[in-house]
Amino acid sequence: MCGIVGIVDTGGVSFPLYYALYALQHRGQESAGISTFDAGTLFKHKAQGLLSEVFNRDILEELPGSVGIGHVRYPTTGENRPENTQPLNFSLKGHHFSIVHNGNLVNNNELVAEYEEQGHIFATTTDSEVIAAIIARELTLSGSITDAVVLCMRKLQGSYSVITMLDDTLFAFRDPLGIKPLCIGKTDNGYMVASESVALDALGAIFIRDLRPGELITIDADGISCHQITHASNTAFCLFEYIYFARSDSVIDGVLVYDVRRKVGEMLHKEAPVNADIISPVPDSGTSLAVGYSEASGIPFKEGLIKNRYIGRTFIMPTQKLRENAVRMKLNPVRGHIKGKSVVLVDDSIVRGTTSRRIIELVREFGAREVHFRVGSPPVAAPCYLGVDLPTRNELIAHNRASDEVCSCISADSLHHISLKALIEATGIDMADFCTGCLTGCYPVAIPHEDSECRHVDFIHGSYQTRLDF
Repeated sequence: MCGIVGIVDTGGVSFPLYYALYALQHRGQESAGISTFDAGTLFKHKAQGLLSEVFNRDILEELPGSVGIGHVRYPTTGENRPENTQPLNFSLKGHHFSIVHNGNLVNNNELVAEYEEQGHIFATTTDSEVIAAIIARELTLSGSITDAVVLCMRKLQGSYSVITMLDDTLFAFRDPLGIKPLCIGKTDNGYMVASESVALDALGAIFIRDLRPGELITIDADGISCHQITHASNTAFCLFEYIYFARSDSVIDGVLVYDVRRKVGEMLHKEAPVNADIISPVPDSGTSLAVGYSEASGIPFKEGLIKNRYIGRTFIMPTQKLRENAVRMKLNPVRGHIKGKSVVLVDDSIVRGTTSRRIIELVREFGAREVHFRVGSPPVAAPCYLGVDLPTRNELIAHNRASDEVCSCISADSLHHISLKALIEATGIDMADFCTGCLTGCYPVAIPHEDSECRHVDFIHGSYQTRLDF
């Protein structure tokens, strides 16, 4: 997951980077960092914790410069260790090089072994350092960042949206499948690139467009140059961006996330209507789903659960024990709304099932007569290897279990998952352009140790360069 942002702005970037990262805090809560460049010097600060715990005004004022990048981390590859906190910063032949990355490489171990054979020493356990190693080595040979990214994209397998800073110039690129999102915006005095459009909104920046899959952009004092490096036969957008990850007010690859979730809620009612007294979301990602369900059914929307806004997203907490313990602190039932009522709870997904069960038990404890569970994703039945910390198959409640078995496990009166067909229809994007690996076990790239007969995407290497005028 992770949230990344890069800004070139003559008005200074440290505070804008902070505000943009704040808008992306939902994408990662383990650590945060910012690097800036000014007058030949690299300035940096990063640490484990939430953004508000890592930075304050005094720290931000010590990060001068008109160019900078920032990161909030959600760990997939690499342990929860301080050295894995990004941005990663390096010195390279008199230049300063920094990198932030959102995604997950499936050939990370092979690349580490290859570069260790060449004498490279790795200081972290994150695959972001592997990307940095590839780029740095090619830069020392050719001196061309474009050549370095071309080589990098040909070596990398998996998902990646990357922003790098080489002295006073930003470079951003996206994997050929477009698995992880990245978009471009115009600030008052420059340009920015970020994981989601809400980061642009936080700064009052104007949304220009999404980076195209396989595209490299360069942002400097003169503007933006665009370089299409690799083409794929089709994309593989992460479907979970629309289900859970992205904020509802984000526009991801041209689609407003809120509209998708609201339409999914409508389709949930059509697929599995129920005679109930209230429709209640599991906040926050279930809210727009519940709105759609309520509007389609005519059953009143009422908040049966109130979220403690000072508790983070439990799904991205690093251990299952923390996730389970956080449920009671995070959600409190509204007794007056649910006592004696038949309640439809609407949530985005069920992964292990332990959180769903605890929520349902909590609602029953506060007097609900019936609890029907409606879910805005199909059953999660396979691991994700492309940037989501989903567990092994044996830990997934839907693996080798029918829907009625899952319903019994989570103690619901009824359970229905949205069908994959309806979910795809709600996005307005062709199914062939999504990664559905965690739902179908069919991945867009070859995964080590996964015996898949699925069709993998073909890549065409070639390039053209244009200038983006705005």
